[in-house]
Amino acid sequence: MPDAGTVVVADTSVVINLNASFRASDILDALPFRVVITDVVAAELQEDRRSGRQDAALLDALVKAGRIRIVSLGDPALDIFASLVVGSAGDTLDDGEAATIAYAVEAGIAPVIDERKALRLHAARFSGPRALSTVDLFAEAAVEAALGLSGLSDAVFQSLQAARMRVTAERLAWVVNLIGAERAAQCPSLPKTARRA
Repeated sequence: MPDAGTVVVADTSVVINLNASFRASDILDALPFRVVITDVVAAELQEDRRSGRQDAALLDALVKAGRIRIVSLGDPALDIFASLVVGSAGDTLDDGEAATIAYAVEAGIAPVIDERKALRLHAARFSGPRALSTVDLFAEAAVEAALGLSGLSDAVFQSLQAARMRVTAERLAWVVNLIGAERAAQCPSLPKTARRA
């Protein structure tokens, strides 16, 4: 995980997952690093207003409180962005994921992304800090200390239920142990094997 005082850049799904936890402010305050998002991700969340989601309003509150900062891509990042959105479907990403990775590469910081394809392309094409996921943020010791084990369990369960948060294979056992088998069975975004455990 990043050293204290450093920065990570989060994708759209990460903000949605944090909002769904009902503890976004507490989590962001507890993290030992700051979280930024690109203006591309902020625009994607504004689009969610049409679907009835409240993520844009929740993001606005987090930005006003200084818990998340919105950043723009520089020229090197714009070139990386273009390389990630143009090409065959198997080798391209949506705008938010591409902008998140491009900013991370330009700034030399870790992106926080949840989609398997984005994680794969980041690992295959770029050096530098490894990508993190939303669950990595939840798993920070400082977040458990701030929320308590029960509060953390509830927050992760809410994100799985309301936002269908994706969980990487490396974090699956941690999530199931945290929320328990009974609640894991109620989370359609978890693999069937985890829901039957």
